This record gives sequence, structure tokens and C-alpha cells, in this order.
Amino acid sequence: MSFQENLANMPSVEHLRGLDICSQDDEVIHHIPAIEGKLGSLKVYHALAQQFDGELGIAAAERGLEWFAEHVADAEAHPGKHPNIDLLFRVKEENLKLKLVALEEEA
Repeated sequence: MSFQENLANMPSVEHLRGLDICSQDDEVIHHIPAIEGKLGSLKVYHALAQQFDGELGIAAAERGLEWFAEHVADAEAHPGKHPNIDLLFRVKEENLKLKLVALEEEA
């Protein structure tokens, strides 16, 4: 399936202001804001958080790369162009175990 088809099957992120990716020591190492141009990545990472109980390890990274679909080849060809995909590559290469923390909109 394409990236857009995958996104259509994921939970809404309308209630989020972003998502933090944290080390095991709770240090924020990456942030995905809920802004135009980042909402697809936010949906992917939010769905990963739900499916993998807030943990980003090798299995979650592999699933995320599947969901990013056609964008993965572009990320491989142009390192740095897709930081949210690059992070998934890094998780796999370095066997990282990170935490995914969804940030709810403040009332």
C-alpha cells in the first residue's frame, strides 16, 4: 500500500499537539509537531506508539518503514531529507529502544 493508503487506516491525531521520542532516561531526542507537513509522520509514530505500547524498537521501526512506503527509497537516496524516516533507520542499525510519548492538546 502507498503512504496515503496507510495513513487512511490510522487513528486520528487531531487531539495531539505533537509526539516526543525519548531515550530510556526520558530525554527528548526527537519531536514531531502537529503542523502541516508533519501530520503524516505524526500519524505513523502515533500508530506505532499504540501498536507497540509506546516503545520504539526494531520491530516498531520496521513497521514504521513499511508504513512510510514509497518515501523510504527517497530517504535512503537523500539522507537528512526525511528525519522521521532516518530515525527509524537509526533505531534498526543501532538496536535502540526509545519511548514514544504522545502529547495531548491542552484544554
